[in-house]
Amino acid sequence: MLTITDLSLQRGGAWLLDSVALTVQSGQRVAVVGANGAGKSSLFQLLLGQLAPEQGSVSLPGGCRIAHMAQEVAATERSARDFVLDGDLDLRRLERELEQAEARGDDNAVAHIHGELDVHEAWSAARRAESLLRGLGFRNEDPDRPVSAFSGGWRIRLNLAQALMRPSDLLLLDEPTNHLDLDACLWLENWLRRYDGTLLFISHDRDFMDRVATHVVHFDRQKLELYTGNYSAFEGQRSERIAQQQAGFERQQARIAEIQRFIDRFKAKATKARQAQSRVKSLERMEKIAPAHIDSPFSFEFPMADKVSNPLLSIRHGQAGHGDTTILSDINLTLLPGSRIGLLGPNGAGKSTLMDALLGQGEQGTASTLLSGERTCGEHLAIGYFAQHQLESLDLDASPFLHLQRLAPRASEQSVRNFLGGFDFHGDEALSPIRSFSGGEKARVALAVIAWQKPNLLLLDEPTNHLDLEMRQALTMALQNFEGAIVVVSHDRHLLRNTVDEFWLVNDGHVVEYQGDLEDYESWLADRRKDDAEPPKRQLGSAAGSAGAASAQADTAVGESAEDRKARKRAEAALRQKLSPYRKKQATLEKQMETLHETLSDLESELADPVLYGDESKGRLKDLLGRQSAAKGQLEDVEAQWLEVSETVEAMEDELAGQ
Repeated sequence: MLTITDLSLQRGGAWLLDSVALTVQSGQRVAVVGANGAGKSSLFQLLLGQLAPEQGSVSLPGGCRIAHMAQEVAATERSARDFVLDGDLDLRRLERELEQAEARGDDNAVAHIHGELDVHEAWSAARRAESLLRGLGFRNEDPDRPVSAFSGGWRIRLNLAQALMRPSDLLLLDEPTNHLDLDACLWLENWLRRYDGTLLFISHDRDFMDRVATHVVHFDRQKLELYTGNYSAFEGQRSERIAQQQAGFERQQARIAEIQRFIDRFKAKATKARQAQSRVKSLERMEKIAPAHIDSPFSFEFPMADKVSNPLLSIRHGQAGHGDTTILSDINLTLLPGSRIGLLGPNGAGKSTLMDALLGQGEQGTASTLLSGERTCGEHLAIGYFAQHQLESLDLDASPFLHLQRLAPRASEQSVRNFLGGFDFHGDEALSPIRSFSGGEKARVALAVIAWQKPNLLLLDEPTNHLDLEMRQALTMALQNFEGAIVVVSHDRHLLRNTVDEFWLVNDGHVVEYQGDLEDYESWLADRRKDDAEPPKRQLGSAAGSAGAASAQADTAVGESAEDRKARKRAEAALRQKLSPYRKKQATLEKQMETLHETLSDLESELADPVLYGDESKGRLKDLLGRQSAAKGQLEDVEAQWLEVSETVEAMEDELAGQ
């Protein structure tokens, strides 16, 4: 399908590719990965004929139809539907020819063109365009609206729909998930898996690549390396290559130790708890891939606020919306230190409205979206807020250094520089005005500003937009180690899976705790597209093992009557309701065990000091030994309670599996 031979390419005097070769077979779906500036977008421009190589050649089959996603779209008064239909160039050509033939009165030409239009299935084109728009999150009334009525992010979605509308043999997509929510990402994955042409796409969303890619092309030191499999397979293969080439991996070991500390907090003594097992598995997977990120330029954390309130924030009897329009009703929620919440919900359901209500103000400093109700803040509440429009509030004429210095004028220059270094702002770049920065660089500045202020509550609305893979990995690690509360909206499932402990579903005007996992949510979305009136289903996640399988099997059991199915569903719902407080108790006890393990670790470090064992330190030694004994006793009591609760949870889950 695509053959690159002995190709060299440079941009701005810098070599991007040096004598590379690559073959992509027809029907392969290839994720293109590599550091920012490595040349990924330049490769696409080369394939589109917008760039010429210094040497070598690119070969495509004769008559190959290429579709690509434009990154910008000018305001136009054409309707969204017509804009998407414009992607089908042959359709528009035939329509023009038909109009000209009719004007000439050429009946033979008219009949011939109608035949071609029929072969092209022109009769269904408008329906197919509207289906693309719905899949990408547009509302039913949006196809008739002019393109100029949509914001920049929604125009990017229109560009994507136009590219998908174009019949093609080779489809090029440059970061297609930017500006998409989770629902649209899931829809796009399914669409691309059914695409029968050859796909090359640039993405920084690892779950998206895992679900779509059959191969990975990696830009590495001016070469192109082709790997078979999805992104996870690529990481494993590349890790092996690195391990064979380098000895030591000092930075890798530091990263692994960081991950291991997190795993140890969940293992405790009994490792049968399903939540603990799930977290351990995901973190062990991260350990395996760590060498693939050994050369990451990012290493930062979110320092914890000096003081913390408990609770941090609560809303009671809240109504949220805009102006006279209420979007969410009966909001009752509390955020405690350590809360880690992921918001799920269909596009337009009110996730950003809820985030603004938690923040206490609307976009760009406008009135709060909380229309009524009581919002109570802890005395020491310190919010760190990130959303795409926050980038617009950055001072374009100020440097990253100046942004931080304004917040802490007394901070030393070196401390500011060291902090910015973790976000890969070094030397002159730390002192340069951000006006010329890319979207990803501005996002890193915004995150640095948030971290610098030591928040104890992070409200993050799509924080990974514009961030590359390495920065997303660093952000995930920083959020894992953040000791405050987190509420996050993101289409990046890897980040959600590794940083949050529970989900809230925003849907049908309400905010409720969601008992399923991301796989359950995907199933619910698929069902919802079939029947929008169907309420969310609570399904057991993968950690429930046979319970989930048994439930799914029962749902499709042959010979089960409607009444029996309803009775079974009611019994399952009652059992799940009975199970919920035990799961919450289990989670509370796990957090207590974590705290006690940390306390014992700190005490052991102090007791390792040889000075303690001199005559002058007997009093302090006695105090530390007493505290150690008390902590061990508390830990034994909490572990005993945890084991008892865990056995109850497992027994009830087994009962649920047998329903």
